[in-house]
Formats: sequence, C-alpha cells, structure tokens
Amino acid sequence: MTVYMDELDAFAYSTKIGSGSPVLIPAGSIEQHGPHMPLGVDTLLSRRIAGETAGLVNGLVAAPIVYGYKSQQRSGGGNHLPGTTSLDGHIITAIAKSLVLEFAGHGIKHIAFINGHYENYQFLYEGTDLALRELASARTHDVTVMLMSYWDFVDDTTINELYPNGFTGWDLEHGGVLETSLMLHLFPDQVDMTQVIDAPPAQLPNYDVLPVRPELTPSSGCLSSGADATAGKGKILLERASRGMSEAILAEFA
Repeated sequence: MTVYMDELDAFAYSTKIGSGSPVLIPAGSIEQHGPHMPLGVDTLLSRRIAGETAGLVNGLVAAPIVYGYKSQQRSGGGNHLPGTTSLDGHIITAIAKSLVLEFAGHGIKHIAFINGHYENYQFLYEGTDLALRELASARTHDVTVMLMSYWDFVDDTTINELYPNGFTGWDLEHGGVLETSLMLHLFPDQVDMTQVIDAPPAQLPNYDVLPVRPELTPSSGCLSSGADATAGKGKILLERASRGMSEAILAEFA
C-alpha cells in the first residue's frame, strides 16, 4: 500500500490512521534553484524524503504544502529572482495551524512536519504552537507535533564524506551539492548538469538589508556550486536523513 495519503481512498485512509500511524506533512516552496533544476525542488524533495521516512515508521505522508515563505537572500538567493513565488508569513502560519487542527480532528495523535525550505521553519512552528494552544483550551492534550528540516539529520560523518574539500554551511547549500545530488538520485530527468554554474560560494554580508540589493546574489541564483553533485551522494543523503528522522519519530512517538 502507498504511504501517500492523496493516493489512498478514504476507507483505506481511515483504516491506516485507525492503527495509530503518524502523519508526515511535507513543506516545500516554489523557488528558483539555478539554471540546472526546476522551481519545485523543495516540494519534490520534502515529499519524497517524507515518503522514505514514512516507510520506516509505518506512517502516512500528507499532500505537501507547495508554496513557502519568502526566499531570503542569504539562504535562497532572494524573493526577487524569476519564478520564486512565495506566501506571507501569516499565511504559512495559518496553513500549519489549520493542518494540525484538521488531522487532530481525524483522530491523529502524532504529526510531523518534514520541512524542505529553509525559510518555512519558524512559521510552521508558530502555526503548530497556535493549534496546540487551541486544542489545549478544548481540553485536548494528546496531540504531539514534531518539526524537522531534513538537512539537520545529515551528520558530521556524512558531511566529511560528501564534502572532502570543506563544507560551506547549510545556508549556502541552496542549489548546491545537497539538493542537486538528491535530485540526481530521485528525479534525474529534472536535472541538467550541463547548466550548472561552477562558481565559488556566494560572498554575502552577515546581515540583511531591505529593500534587497539584487547585485549581492550570484547571477546563477545559487549560493554554492552543484558541480560535485552525484546521484550516489544523493542516495547516501536520502538514506541517512530518512533514517535519522525515522529514529527521532520512533523515539518521540513511542
């Protein structure tokens, strides 16, 4: 049976959640990822990584949150770049709150957001907190929600293995080795490695300026190079991130 909720009929879904399965909610974005990858990278990856994780915890994957919070210049190139289509923070918060309340209404006790877009996290947190407050005021205290970004489950051993020339940090990995490798492994037909712009990591200030100064973002829209990406690295990243998340879910929801 599929782990994806939107591929199930209503009766199979009811049977699955009746067994106590946790529900994983992917959270992505529509954001440019350079000339070598599509706009939907964050949504594609968060859904598939959630699916891999769900298979390890007997879980279900909800339909993804497709649009994300505004791309930030120091972690996604900036919201000014072509194709990037974002939502205001209060909308992400409202979506997260609504989904927690909806699934709680289905009788689900264990929910996890699987975040694939760096900028989403705090708004998912806020929505979850508001939902749990509302449930508590209705004397419902048995719903637990986890929030996870998949890259946080890539350990130092894996980083040293996959980045032998040094690691620039997750904030500069936008369009770089991590995402490109995962896409090569999971969606190879949607990656064109001939279009990778192999340039040094972006040199950005350690603060934000508004209005955004577009000249600070590399012309590629990527903050580091994906030239060293391979499908093999993507396979390792998928296996280790999903294993780490599954272990956390099993520990918290035991």
